[in-house]
Amino acid sequence: MVELKSREEIELIREAGRFIASVLTSLRGKAAVGVSLLDLDAHAHAMIDAAGARSVYLGYHPSFGAMPYPGVLCTSVNDAALHGLPSAHVLADGDLLSIDFAAELGGWVADSAVSFQVGTPDPESQRLIEVTERALAAGIAAARPGAKMGDISAAIGRVGRDAGLGINADFGGHGVGRTMHEDPHVPNLGRAGRGMVLRPGLVIAIEPWFMAGGDGYVIDSDGWTIRSADHSRAAHAEHTIAVTADGPVILTRP
Repeated sequence: MVELKSREEIELIREAGRFIASVLTSLRGKAAVGVSLLDLDAHAHAMIDAAGARSVYLGYHPSFGAMPYPGVLCTSVNDAALHGLPSAHVLADGDLLSIDFAAELGGWVADSAVSFQVGTPDPESQRLIEVTERALAAGIAAARPGAKMGDISAAIGRVGRDAGLGINADFGGHGVGRTMHEDPHVPNLGRAGRGMVLRPGLVIAIEPWFMAGGDGYVIDSDGWTIRSADHSRAAHAEHTIAVTADGPVILTRP
């Protein structure tokens, strides 16, 4: 069931979104060659505690997870696209790191993700990141009242396909509000003019994730980490947005 939010509720989600953005900005400054993924997770955990927020990842255990989620961040490196577990992996020069972070503040949840390179960037990875960010921007621009969900999906998919990138629609965006995953699902591929009508008050996380190679993926034995099947690099970008009468509003803007 899709629940539309009031203006007051959207403002409360925006407060959570500002916190999410502040944590991701801080993590981007902390991520460096020689820093471990567990170091980043501990840094985010400390910020959650200091803000009086609550992690919605820690202990989360959907049916596909082999165990309850052990961290407060998803930290995906290189060929890992989504749901990478915080681990003792130490970041190396040139690693492509995607950080996905959601938390609850004041009873409301926001969700966002960024991808960037650590140390020395390479052109191919930078192009992958930039195309993913452009797809996110295109999806957000399509989230206007009266449009269809398929318009968002088609806009995202068009950017990725035009760049020759791998796309899989099994995992995508979702509604956000009192919980991290609410209706509706927001696919990263679709046909314009199809699906539910977008109405003011709809709050969704839009999150393209693209692979430099093909469309296939595999899941590690941990039941969480999703990798490109051909081991090509992957990138992920996400914002929580609200559909308003005046158009889309980003609630997790830095």
